[in-house]
Amino acid sequence: MKEINIESWNRKRLYTHFRQLKDPYFGVVIPFDVTKAYQFSKAQNVSFFVKYLHDCMKAINAVDNFRYRIIDDKVVDFDVIHASATIAREDNTYGFSYITFNENLEQFVINFNKEKERIQNSDELYPPVNGQDCIHCSALPWFSFSGHKEPSSGQLESIPELAFSKVEETNGKLIMNVSVHVNHALIDGYHVGLFAEKFQNNLNT
Repeated sequence: MKEINIESWNRKRLYTHFRQLKDPYFGVVIPFDVTKAYQFSKAQNVSFFVKYLHDCMKAINAVDNFRYRIIDDKVVDFDVIHASATIAREDNTYGFSYITFNENLEQFVINFNKEKERIQNSDELYPPVNGQDCIHCSALPWFSFSGHKEPSSGQLESIPELAFSKVEETNGKLIMNVSVHVNHALIDGYHVGLFAEKFQNNLNT
């Protein structure tokens, strides 16, 4: 983790502007073609959710601004961002996870399964490891959406929040809408565009 020098940062004025707003957040919903990712997961007997989450996390880590967080009025860049996804239980409740990121899909699957087992064998809401070096994300496979709003604590938040919709077939392709909710003090539309491009490339690989 390293601290960003705000005084020499080219986004200083943007950061200062959005930091003083009551609501500095913006969100978009982006459609992604998950056809190849779905085919890969079925052929390799890998969870589709874990496959696209891994692709997402590779994209998150590849865009600097998605690794930035505001801590004690300082902007820091984490070396690695992990996944805090909601994982369902049989009684239709869920727990928050902390899935350690790894570039290798097989290791990421192992890390996910450990968290899944922990959550499904407990009633704890929060993971034992819980920091800001993560994204918050949820799968909503019951319906497709074109808009989405995340709950807010009313306090300053800088962790990106994502939600993945139900997959629907459109013109022979499998499309999944993804909601991306970020703090504008750290992330602009340009950076969301970079993330989307990298995420789609990963899904196609």
